Amino acid sequence: MAEPLPGARAAGGGDLRWQRVLLKLSGESFAGDQRFGIDIPAVQRLAGEIRGAQELGVQLGVVVGGGNIIRGEMASAAGLDRTTADQMGMLATVINCLNLQDALQKMGCETRTQTGITMTAVAEPFIRRRAIRHLEKGRIVIFGAGTGNPYFSTDTAAALRALEIRAQAILKATNVDGIYDRDPKKHADARRFETLTHDEAFRRQLKVMDHTAFSLCMDNRLPIVVFDAGQPGNVRRAVAGEPIGTVVGG
Repeated sequence: MAEPLPGARAAGGGDLRWQRVLLKLSGESFAGDQRFGIDIPAVQRLAGEIRGAQELGVQLGVVVGGGNIIRGEMASAAGLDRTTADQMGMLATVINCLNLQDALQKMGCETRTQTGITMTAVAEPFIRRRAIRHLEKGRIVIFGAGTGNPYFSTDTAAALRALEIRAQAILKATNVDGIYDRDPKKHADARRFETLTHDEAFRRQLKVMDHTAFSLCMDNRLPIVVFDAGQPGNVRRAVAGEPIGTVVGG
């Protein structure tokens, strides 16, 4: 069971399953029904989901991807230098961070954006103790620019930041309602898991996160909740500990 964190209490005095979590959002979720780009109503919906979760009293960090603008691996495969392509991808995540921050602040949520690449004109650099202090003060902290290094995915950034801020779980928002034994879009009889241990997920070679990210979570026994971000209220439900999606190691 996760240990209580100082200063973290559920709104209304109840108990939260976790007091501090890291929410991982894909870049594609910023595009809405479009394939690429930014759909402002979709971002506003995401912000509303996050605000609803924070209202429970949870301390909330967010890592966002940039795949709605550019994906480093795809750009590299097309002939761009891999390091340059990944740096472009990191900058794309910051665009999404600023968009989400603006939407949250307009909803009355106090936020801070921290980046793995120094760009002090638009965001704070990532400083672990400062990030934790923001969380303790009830601010939503949005982490951009991945780890600040090429060759690492935003999944890995999410696992790393979660461990650094002492989050008690990663909530991975996806376009499916959990982890299946095979692709549910191709197999009508695919079976969804409600719970898995890290070892079971590894042994079955299930694609929970990329290998580096999952290894970090498994080695440090950090729970991962995989759930459908398209269902209204699911971020709040995941934070509240309701049985949605698939919980790995919880």
